[in-house]
Amino acid sequence: MKAAALSALENEMMVMGESVFKFEEEFAQYCGTKHAVSTGSGTAALSITLQALSIGHGNEVITTPFSFIATANSIVHAGAEPIFADVEDSEMNLSPSKTRAKIGSKTRALMPVHLYGHPSRIDEFHDMAAESGLSLIEDACQAHGAEFKGRKVGSIGDAGCFSFYPAKNMTVGGDGGMITTNNEELADAARSIRDCGRDKNNKYYHGRIGFTSRLNTVNAAIGRIQLKRLEAWNEARRWISERYRRELEGVRDVVLPPQEASFEKAVYHLFVIRTNLRDRVKKRLADDGIETGIHYPRPIHLQTPYRQKYGYAEGAFPLSESLANEVLSLPMYPTLAEDEVVRVCEALKKFLVA
Repeated sequence: MKAAALSALENEMMVMGESVFKFEEEFAQYCGTKHAVSTGSGTAALSITLQALSIGHGNEVITTPFSFIATANSIVHAGAEPIFADVEDSEMNLSPSKTRAKIGSKTRALMPVHLYGHPSRIDEFHDMAAESGLSLIEDACQAHGAEFKGRKVGSIGDAGCFSFYPAKNMTVGGDGGMITTNNEELADAARSIRDCGRDKNNKYYHGRIGFTSRLNTVNAAIGRIQLKRLEAWNEARRWISERYRRELEGVRDVVLPPQEASFEKAVYHLFVIRTNLRDRVKKRLADDGIETGIHYPRPIHLQTPYRQKYGYAEGAFPLSESLANEVLSLPMYPTLAEDEVVRVCEALKKFLVA
């Protein structure tokens, strides 16, 4: 990666150099879409997609309250209103049935999240969107390479949006994002919006309101190398997840992540268990030198700006609120050794079984 970054630095334009366009082409090919448009972040990818679809003031977008806050923020940044529907009881992703119940006259799009690298029930959302004349935007910011019925996530809806933040399954060495789509008009609009609304062939003529959210060339060069390694890294994550499952199956007070169906391929951005002893378990593991995370300790609707702007209160989405009190992310990265996985599980079992 160092050599690729140095080569880009020495031989290409710093912004929108050749590596950017090659990265876009290769990422589109990987996802199985006709177009990919790079952006400055995953949040920008989501917001730009909404703007490219002319979704804004007076429109509503249905999404989950249990995700990183950027999912909802992108909707607000586009000028629309996020409408939340709760998650499924048996999984952590947005519920199709609860989503359908929220569709109204102002609804313009559905935005399910492939949370933690687990594909959402995207076929149901696809059919729902088609029946209702809505756009379908996949928030795939945590799911690079995940599959549903043989197709990569990000290739099923009108657009898919990815983040390359350093903690994700692949990165660009900093912030970055990507929009994938088969819609040429959407792709052209997104390219313009990310570049101050420029016309396609006239640098200082602007046909729309845009902003600056371009991926720099060095980051793109790093992304190209990371993309080549993504499949191997994802397979390592899947192996680690199965090792966790074998060690923790049947352990009292532990709910394992939903087991993927035969037609799904999860990529385990995070391995998230549930326990009603979450805070005590987290402290005990920390005492044993094991770092864990909480993704996420407060659902979006209970975050301060959403309480203040939309009047949400506790009890609005009980399943999401329950998850926020129970989820615990165990160590997960592709170079995690088997003995380290066993150590985590032994420490966890020692506390819970004692």
